[in-house]
Amino acid sequence: MLLGFKTELKVNNKQQTQLAKHCGVARHAWNWGLALTKNILDHNKTNPEDRIKFPSAIDLHKWLVAMVKPECPWYYEVSKCAPQYALRQLSEAWKQAFQKIKQPPRFKKKGRGDSFTVDGSLTVDHFRVKVPVIGWLKTYERLPVDQKPKSLTISRTADRWFVSWKIEVEPINQAKSMSVVGVDLGIKALVTLSTGEVMTGAKSYRKYEKKLSRLQWLNRNKVKSSNNWKKTQIQIARLHRKVANIRKDTLHKLTSYLAKNHGRIGIEDLNVSGMLANHKLAKAIADRGFYEFRRQLEYKCKLYGSELVVVDRWFASSKTCSNCGTKKETLSLSERVFYCDHCGLEIDRDLNASINLEKAVS
Repeated sequence: MLLGFKTELKVNNKQQTQLAKHCGVARHAWNWGLALTKNILDHNKTNPEDRIKFPSAIDLHKWLVAMVKPECPWYYEVSKCAPQYALRQLSEAWKQAFQKIKQPPRFKKKGRGDSFTVDGSLTVDHFRVKVPVIGWLKTYERLPVDQKPKSLTISRTADRWFVSWKIEVEPINQAKSMSVVGVDLGIKALVTLSTGEVMTGAKSYRKYEKKLSRLQWLNRNKVKSSNNWKKTQIQIARLHRKVANIRKDTLHKLTSYLAKNHGRIGIEDLNVSGMLANHKLAKAIADRGFYEFRRQLEYKCKLYGSELVVVDRWFASSKTCSNCGTKKETLSLSERVFYCDHCGLEIDRDLNASINLEKAVS
């Protein structure tokens, strides 16, 4: 199976400038292609009798070479792959939007999600990678050299640069300490297992929320694009990166533990986007990373030979008694202890839900 490998680059000032130029060209190509495709869609909507065929990635690149490159000579200072892959990604984004899988693509802004992809003459050594135009880029950790990547993606988070590519990994089938477990995700505790284990999680955003608010408040009156404004923007981006890294670390440790030690894992199909519509709980739900938890658990179960069973979202795991199976009509969020009127069972509601999930997948 294919897994993504990502590591930080050790770059000097000259290399940072070259990487930033590649990101700028990729962003310009994306925004140019997005503006053009939006105009075509608007034209087809207002003039249905004179429709223009929606362009593919190849069409967009041909038009870019003919229309944009002659007017923008700085395109020739970077690898030709950067705008090509940007237009491919734009074409794929429109396909997903037309299929109602994702929202339509948006314009990109400098400093947010800067990245570009290159292919061609790529070389991976033990502590460095070679990319077109830029040359050798050092890394902080040893790289997998047994497989040559077809493409490399270089991205920036705050003031750090990262390189990533896909590697082929053989699934690891190892003995499991437990056969079945039910996993209930929550806000008070991130995960409650049917075995009784409770993992609270990091709550990284809540921990650094006041510090982040303070930095944003101090930056409110600074002149945009001034040196002081840029310094504060980097501080804010670093803090956002720290919050995200703490959350990812917690989720990676938890999902690895579940996939390595349990043969079958039952989770609920949560409607995360619908849960985020509750403005009183949206911040806490987003801080937990429910979608990222499921995404990591899906590929790690394949990697470690476990089975992930997603229970239907309409399954009343919290309202059903795990002892006698009696279902309650109503159960408010404030009721943290489940009490069954039929058999008298008194149990934590999250533990009750996880036990029901375990029974559903057994």
